[in-house]
Parts: sequence; C-alpha cells; structure tokens
Amino acid sequence: MYSDKVMDHFQNPRNVGEIEDADGVGTVGNPTCGDLMTIYIKVKDNVIEDVKFKTFGCGAAIATSSMITEMAVGKTIEEALAITRNDVADELEGLPPVKMHCSNLAADALHAAIDNYKEKMGEKKPGDRCKDICSCGK
Repeated sequence: MYSDKVMDHFQNPRNVGEIEDADGVGTVGNPTCGDLMTIYIKVKDNVIEDVKFKTFGCGAAIATSSMITEMAVGKTIEEALAITRNDVADELEGLPPVKMHCSNLAADALHAAIDNYKEKMGEKKPGDRCKDICSCGK
C-alpha cells in the first residue's frame, strides 16, 4: 500500500509543468513500465531556484516526480546531485518494492537535467551523462 505522503503527492502534485527557458532539461524513461519523466531546472548562482516536471506514468511516478522537485529547489547543484534514489523513496515514507523504480527515475531525471545544465555551461561534454547515471554501458 502507499503512504499518505505518496498519495498526497500523487493527488496534489507540486511543481507540475515546464520551464520555457530552462537552464537544464532531463528526460528518462522505463521501457518496461512505460513511465516517462522530464525535469526542468532554472539555476542562479549555482542554486536551483525553480524545478518543474512533466510525467507520463503511474501514481508512484507522479508522486516521486513531485517529491524530487521539492527536494531539489533551493539546493546547490552539488547538493542536488547528492540526492539519491533511496532519498526520494525515504522522503515519501517508502514505496512498494515493485514501485521503487519510480524513485530511480525521479533521481535520474534530476541528475540528467543537471548534466544538461553542465553541458550548456561547458562543464561537461555531451554524451558523458549516460555513463554517470545509468548502467547501460553507453
């Protein structure tokens, strides 16, 4: 069963939408379940000042997307990169084992958005992203 916090973030998601002039955008998906998440970030002075998301997926995917935006806003880039997959699930007071992949997607989407921001700032080469956040071997 889902925690009250998961249900709240599913029924009343925070920070839904997109940032038109985003400094970083990260999209990740899970081909097995069909979930797709896009995270948009706005950064000022190395601090994430705004985060939005668009998610196509189940209630847990929406809840984890909502939670990651709340966790990331106001944090430095380095602090936001330190947010782990388990941190997202913990903040939601747990997820059923079959839904843990949703917290993975949320953290991965945030990290992908940060990597995109770093690429735009010249701090990272395009294509370096995948090997940092997944195990596909690319």
